[in-house]
Formats: sequence, C-alpha cells, structure tokens
Amino acid sequence: MGRLVAMEVFVRVIETGTFSGAARQLRIGQPAVSKIIAQLEERLGVHLLLRSNRGLTPTLAGQNFYERAKRVVEDANEAELVARGTGTALSGRLRVCATVSFARLHIIPHLPAFLAEHPELDIEVVMDDRAVDLVEEGIDIALRMGPLSDSTLTARKIGQCKRLVLGTPAYFSRAGIPLTPADLVTHQAIVLAQPALTSVWNFKQGTTETSVTAQGRVRVTAGEGVRAAVLADIGLSVTSEWLFATELKEGIVVPVLQDWELAPLDLWSIFPTGRRATAKARVFAAFVDELVSNGKIITTQSAR
Repeated sequence: MGRLVAMEVFVRVIETGTFSGAARQLRIGQPAVSKIIAQLEERLGVHLLLRSNRGLTPTLAGQNFYERAKRVVEDANEAELVARGTGTALSGRLRVCATVSFARLHIIPHLPAFLAEHPELDIEVVMDDRAVDLVEEGIDIALRMGPLSDSTLTARKIGQCKRLVLGTPAYFSRAGIPLTPADLVTHQAIVLAQPALTSVWNFKQGTTETSVTAQGRVRVTAGEGVRAAVLADIGLSVTSEWLFATELKEGIVVPVLQDWELAPLDLWSIFPTGRRATAKARVFAAFVDELVSNGKIITTQSAR
C-alpha cells in the first residue's frame, strides 16, 4: 500500500464520515477501505478513528494526520493538473467559507453553473459570520468583507460595495426620516455586534466629517439578524448593498442620508496562510471575480 493512496483513503473517510462513502467516491470496495485504514493505523502505531454507533470520529492524532494528509493529497493532485494541462477536470471537495447572508444571497444561487462546469467537484459551503481559522477548519478559500484584521493572510481584493443607512418605509413613517447624521441618535439602530466592528458610524460630506455612535435596543451577531430586524420594522441600520440588494430594488427598504458618504465595504478572497492556493480554490476565486465583473454581485468597483 502506497503512502499517498493510504492518505487519500483516510482523507475521503474523514470527509464522507463513513467507510462506505469513501469507497463510493474512490470506486473501490468497502472491505478494501477498512483494510487500508487498519494497515495505516498499524504502520503509524496510533488509533486514527473512534468507531461508535453514531459513526466515525477522528482521534486527536487522526485530526492532525487528516490536516496534513489533505495538504499532501491536494499538492499531488495539483502536480497532476499542471502536468496534464489546464483542460483536466477538477475533482474532489472544495470547502468555501463565507458569511451566512453573503453565501445565501450571492454565492449559492450561482452554484449550479459552477457545478455544471466542474461535474467531478463537490462543494461544501461553510456559512459562518466569524473570521474562522482557515487552516484549522480545512477551508480552501474564504470570502470576507471589510478590513482584514490579520495582515498575514493571503488575500486578494475582488471589489467593494456601498454602505448605506436604510430601513423600511413603515419604520421611517413611524420614527421619521433622519436629515443629518446627528438625527440618528434619536433612532433605533440595529447594530452588528462582532469583535472587529464598532458601533461608531463615520460619515463624510465633502470636507466635513462626523461620527455617530449607534444607539438601539437590538444588537445581533450575524448579518442575517440585521436583515431580520430591519425587515421587522424594528429600526434602521448602516449596512452594505449586498445585504439588501433585492429589497432595495423592490422598495422594501429605502436608503436615507444619501448626500453623506460612508466608507465602502471591501470583498476579499482569502487563502490559508503558508500554503499555495489549490487549483480548485483559484478556479472558484476566478468564478466569483466573473460574477462581480458581470454585475451578478453588485459592486461599486471591481478589483480588476
């Protein structure tokens, strides 16, 4: 049994969660998978998997081995792609991370075209508003918005989007329309409470700059919460066009204070630090670039 074969079998077992799932993907019998894993554990001298009625769970040694084996398998696949040429089909699994709202509104609806173009490729979309550790979570590519707090990240700017003060007509009918940023202190603000963000909103008009500290009774920890609270007529919020693209077009929410500017929100492709981006990750990044260039993801400025 070759080391690379054993690594690939183990990686498929972890990613599918079962011996039978790995066997189907690899097109071999389940007994062969079981035998390879047993031989691998014997050669390494450690237990890699815990078996129970609920399925397979990697041990600490198994999780550490998986993370490194996955990189080795990806590098081997990458080498084959380079040798065979760019026409070779991508295969295996691609793990993409994005915020819940951005993935739901702007990525998942376009996946059918990407999947049709790459029929041998499986995609796992990790929807999380946190800045997850890409290496620890096994993420191939992440799409993040706003300033990057970690300067060591391998990142590429894709585009940027307007930030707006917006709310529903029902809310403004009840609370009044703010005419200046200072008026916002009398309004119920929906605040996105995350470690990298503040509740201070900075506005600019020509050479004039002013700041307002958002005040409100509702704070949420994810963009979906901002959407839900605004659409429930609870208050207004400073947020991106991305979060309310459809509702803005349909007049379900309306922008105010449009003669004042807010700093735009940047969109980035992020790759695991210390590793060369895989072919799958690069192709997906190009796919998102194309969505931006074709106007399928609204931006004020493409990175191209």
